[in-house]
Amino acid sequence: MSRKQKGRLPMNVILLKHFDFDDPAVFTGWAESEGHRLTILNPTQQPLDPLLLDDTDLLIIGGSPTSAYEEDQYPWLAPEKAFVKQAIDREIKVFGICFGAQMLAELLGGRAYPHSLKEIGWHTIHRNNEAHPALAALPDSFRSLQWHGDTFDLPPGATLLAGSEYCANQAYAWGEHVLAVQFHLETSSPCINTMLDVWESDLKPDTPSIQRSADIVQESERTVESFAMLRGILNAFADMSPVQKV
Repeated sequence: MSRKQKGRLPMNVILLKHFDFDDPAVFTGWAESEGHRLTILNPTQQPLDPLLLDDTDLLIIGGSPTSAYEEDQYPWLAPEKAFVKQAIDREIKVFGICFGAQMLAELLGGRAYPHSLKEIGWHTIHRNNEAHPALAALPDSFRSLQWHGDTFDLPPGATLLAGSEYCANQAYAWGEHVLAVQFHLETSSPCINTMLDVWESDLKPDTPSIQRSADIVQESERTVESFAMLRGILNAFADMSPVQKV
């Protein structure tokens, strides 16, 4: 039963999408089924008006081939960070994915930086003993797509929620209104195929943390399960009580 059917109020959701072939299908489908209004914006191509936050209930920061610390190379990055920081300060719910998780770590006082390795392909995520309502329906361990060469230090006050064999920081929460994951439950099979083509140079042979292209394609049927897990996270995060302002 959807949130709309349960009689809950619809949300205004903004998705920040950073590259053209990033497929938002899971988010558009989720928003439609739950009765939410979804606005998709590309910060690399258009300025982000802070007035948009006035009626925003949830801000989702998607992945990016850009690193979260490359403000000197990408003029759009600092304004996006300012926009996201305003959302955090206004206690709007913010959900960061990969690049989004790294950006949030920086904005909350941590650090994003190049990892000692790249983690690419389907890898096992292990939840720890920390309970969090948004992840309550996830199994203790599950496979998820990964595609990143950066990592982050956990920001002060954050709670680590999950890790993997090659990257210790895979999910964290900060307070009740910030949630971040390093892994990609949102990536569709068509998007994976394009990533394997456009970013083929990332696929180094004989590297344990980088899965072979053929194996990535073979496991792409997992996207159905991934989408279901992500919808569960989004609904549970939306259901969490808002932070009480002093």
